Amino acid sequence: MVNQLSTTPGAVVANEHQVRAQITGTVWSLEVESGQSVDEGATLMLLESMKMEIPVTAPAAGKVRLEVELTQTVSDGDLLATITD
Repeated sequence: MVNQLSTTPGAVVANEHQVRAQITGTVWSLEVESGQSVDEGATLMLLESMKMEIPVTAPAAGKVRLEVELTQTVSDGDLLATITD
């Protein structure tokens, strides 16, 4: 089962958008690499929680910097990635 969580930008400072976990889970798959340019809505990673895969999407277009690693456990509110314009 796949659930879609909307990712609203966190604090926006100097054209920087923070992508934060909205659920506790494990980084199941990384769909992009740090330094890669992404479009708004692009899937950045999948989190796994309670056997569900939850896509994490880019809130804006820009260059992504991943803040997590594959298989890392994250909690609600943890910083997953930063996107700069």
